[in-house]
Amino acid sequence: MFRVETNRAIRVPDEFESLLMDRLATYIWVDALVRRAQFAGASAFILQRGDKERGDVLVKIARLNGQAAFLTRSPMAFEDDSFDWLPIAGAWEEERAVDDIINRRRQYDSDLWIIEIEDRDGRHFLTETVNGECVV
Repeated sequence: MFRVETNRAIRVPDEFESLLMDRLATYIWVDALVRRAQFAGASAFILQRGDKERGDVLVKIARLNGQAAFLTRSPMAFEDDSFDWLPIAGAWEEERAVDDIINRRRQYDSDLWIIEIEDRDGRHFLTETVNGECVV
């Protein structure tokens, strides 16, 4: 299988072809997350739209008290659909510091989707594994 990237074809190893084809389009996944959060009474916004089919997703969680964190797909997410809680697993940081990190990432990744969830309880609404722990 070949993919075209910036006017050149690159070879995708056969063992990864099915993984690329099986992944849900990003815009559908994002829409489901936003609806799940809103259905539960939280506010969710798409701050930046990335590549419709394969863009990476960063989920910011704001607790509405000046604290925030963000989750991003794990580097090995093609093997198991999971997310990492950042900057420190399970910890909340000043929202301004989290925004600075997100803005730096935004500068070099134009395919990035950025979702913000505002929830006083700090719920992320992901059904995927977060930091190795299954979500119930």
